Amino acid sequence: MVGHFQEFEDEYLEMMYEFYEHDPSVHVRTGELAEKLSVSPASVTEMLRRLASKDLVIYTPYKGAKLTDAGLEHGRRMKRRHRLAELLLDVLPFTGDAHETACRLEHAIDNDLELCLSLLFSTISEDPSGREIPEPDEQILQRLNEAKQQYFLLSEAPKQQRCMISAMFFLPQQAKIMNEQGLKVGQTFVKIGTILQFENGHACELNQDISSKIVVKIVD
Repeated sequence: MVGHFQEFEDEYLEMMYEFYEHDPSVHVRTGELAEKLSVSPASVTEMLRRLASKDLVIYTPYKGAKLTDAGLEHGRRMKRRHRLAELLLDVLPFTGDAHETACRLEHAIDNDLELCLSLLFSTISEDPSGREIPEPDEQILQRLNEAKQQYFLLSEAPKQQRCMISAMFFLPQQAKIMNEQGLKVGQTFVKIGTILQFENGHACELNQDISSKIVVKIVD
């Protein structure tokens, strides 16, 4: 039950952050939240009081609620994870409702997975619908800066540096073609100009689109 309550709190704080994106000064009214979340006004009032007791919102009866600094940070984190999840679904062969699925996935994304997704989509600032992806919190940002010293998209990999393919994001048929060309997870190479020189003697040149779907790691 604790997990369910946490998810409910996450949903409220994320929705309040969405209102904050449009107007940082706004007090979100009970009826507005009830409509957006498809719940009763009484349920909203109960949850806002619960969140206020945790210093996540400031709730004023008949006026509405605003996020505290802690609530703002939490809401921003959940919205960031939701939009990163939508980016992930966009590159996968996923044909379902991306928004609804991202709503479920966001609760399963911890700091380690957020870091991984942040590295994967480091050059993207908007989700597939064109909405801005919020900045990471200080802890993720610090880890991200450290990780960026080792992990790169292939398109940004340093030249004359021994690297290893860590992940590739292609549809099955594309992945098969890549494998036939010698590109596999675990393969090591050196980037010379636009040419990848693999340690097994194979060499190839990839375009920008393909290179942006491959994550590599610097190895000693």
